[in-house]
Amino acid sequence: MKLSIGLTLLAALVGFGLVAAAGRFLLVPTGETIVMAEFAHARITPNADGEDDITTFRYELRRNAEVTLTFTSVDGQVFTFRERQPRIAGEYSVPFSGVVGGFVLPGERFINTVERRLMPNGVYTWTLRAVDEAGTLSERSGTLEIADADTALPLISSFSVGPSTFSPNQDGIADRVNIEVYLEKEATLRVYLLDANGVEIPIAARRGGRLPGEAGRHIFDYEGGVDLGADPPPDGTYTVIAEAQDAVGQRVTASASLTIELGGKPRAEIVPQVQGVDVVFVSMPYEERFASDFDVLGDLVPPPDDPQSLAFSSITMPLGHMLVFMLTVENYNNVPIRTTYPPPGTVYQQSQSAASLGAFESSGAWRVGIQCETSRMSFPYRWALGSPETLMAIPDPRDGTVHYYVPPNSRVVVWGGIRFTDVERRQNPQRCWAGLIQEDVEVSLRNSYVGAREIELVDPDANNPAER
Repeated sequence: MKLSIGLTLLAALVGFGLVAAAGRFLLVPTGETIVMAEFAHARITPNADGEDDITTFRYELRRNAEVTLTFTSVDGQVFTFRERQPRIAGEYSVPFSGVVGGFVLPGERFINTVERRLMPNGVYTWTLRAVDEAGTLSERSGTLEIADADTALPLISSFSVGPSTFSPNQDGIADRVNIEVYLEKEATLRVYLLDANGVEIPIAARRGGRLPGEAGRHIFDYEGGVDLGADPPPDGTYTVIAEAQDAVGQRVTASASLTIELGGKPRAEIVPQVQGVDVVFVSMPYEERFASDFDVLGDLVPPPDDPQSLAFSSITMPLGHMLVFMLTVENYNNVPIRTTYPPPGTVYQQSQSAASLGAFESSGAWRVGIQCETSRMSFPYRWALGSPETLMAIPDPRDGTVHYYVPPNSRVVVWGGIRFTDVERRQNPQRCWAGLIQEDVEVSLRNSYVGAREIELVDPDANNPAER
């Protein structure tokens, strides 16, 4: 007698179900999810003396589960060490020093965020809970005593960041941030920037301060890495984190906001003329209207326009005339570069220097300088990389003072004159050259000796016997 197709299918389904159930029974162990759980020692003294500071918590899971380990004090306060952490079936071992997730006790007030903290001295009931994939709860518990614990937090009692906005570009204006951290206890101290993606950017402590880990005031001087030749972090707002962790593992943090704007490693150079020399040098007659001093800026000499000035030939000029130069500077980075007085076209007397005209060194400012072999100082004659009418005006965020900048990725033409009135017989002819100076920072090698030209001074009176 043949069975109907329906009965055959029903028998097959029943058989499949029985096989699946049997397989599940064989593959998924029965019984409590937690096979065992215990501390190696039921008493610890976490004070970093090297004795009984830690114990080991061991447990075994029969099935995959989410585990939670808590500690309950005699007065009912609950401290959490692990919370709903996924674990696969197997044996586990974890060191435990009494340090759990951060907490604040009643009546405590901190400026810090307590990330991890040592539980107070006392006897605790620990409870391990495991919830398997079917939602079944399994528990084990026991007791643990904490005694002689070093529970003093590594508090940061003072934390300051200033200014809150800075521009790490070596222009001498708000280039650096001063960060001060006062530690109440010996601890490992880290200070770093945190960007919007959670990436840490470390900040080094100032040398010559306290020893690492020492209690007291620690000072961090941050310039974005520009002084080391690196580009700073991109413009934007960051979080400054100060993190202190003591010997027993307690950790606190303090934070503040910091904004970076107009940041970047400044990069500029003297570039050649379209054709011919790197630096144009010509001789021009002097007029008294060009005279400048500390209080008065004279007329500005026009830039050279003689096509012959693009030649490489040496120059012979009468004593009392002006040596006039012209060159081009390129700012080839994305950060503006600051420059300062005096403007292009200014004429110096041979005996003058930039300071004679009130153009004192300005830390971080860029200027073109001219130096000759008889100069008594490095680049005594200096000029701004433009005039206020041709430059970017940017106010100082600290006091509103307006400073002037060469825009990013742009070129400027600089020129000026020096009136020679004395001849050094032992060095005639002499060589004169240009340099691009970032004051109090550097004169880079490739910008320190540009367009050198031989200059010979001729005294017109020396060949006139009637005036000897």
